[in-house]
Amino acid sequence: MAWDTARTKQLLLEAAVEEFAEHGPQGARVARIATRAGVNKERIYQYFGNKDQLFDAVLEAELANLAAAVPLTAEQAADLGDYVGQVVDYHRAHPHFLRLLAWEGLQSGGPEHDPVVDESRRARHYAEKVAAISQAQQAGAVTGEVDAALLMYAVIALATAWFTMPQLVRMLLSGTPSEDQAAQREALVALVRRLTAA
Repeated sequence: MAWDTARTKQLLLEAAVEEFAEHGPQGARVARIATRAGVNKERIYQYFGNKDQLFDAVLEAELANLAAAVPLTAEQAADLGDYVGQVVDYHRAHPHFLRLLAWEGLQSGGPEHDPVVDESRRARHYAEKVAAISQAQQAGAVTGEVDAALLMYAVIALATAWFTMPQLVRMLLSGTPSEDQAAQREALVALVRRLTAA
């Protein structure tokens, strides 16, 4: 029987997502990833090189998943409230993704450090989103009082803070309807619509 390389790689990537999300790049263990995948750990080195390269491969795959699941065209940018709702839905369904990005940020440091995985392609992807917002601004659907890049950053920050800083949600919103997930989503959608209205 021929070895299914593609399937083995997929099993390793899926196992690595969970391991890296839980322990970060430094704390993750190749042996645990291999055990989770049910694959000999030598396959990791054969297919990905080393643990750092596997982390990069995981991030590339997860970023591609998000980009495909939550696109932003100029038409969609006309309602950034709806867009933020979709982003929240994605992160709620894929809680590991923001943990991976947080680990990447902790590992890479600030702007004076080495580029992060696939940084130039990621920057182009974000530039496309900013261009979509700019087009929506030019069409009069979104406020032009705030730079399109800053609006994109604000939308991302608002959507992700619910998941990356749940302790603030608990302390600030304890006893409010915003503790409910559906109410959180509805509040964020309404907030972004108000902030971005032309």
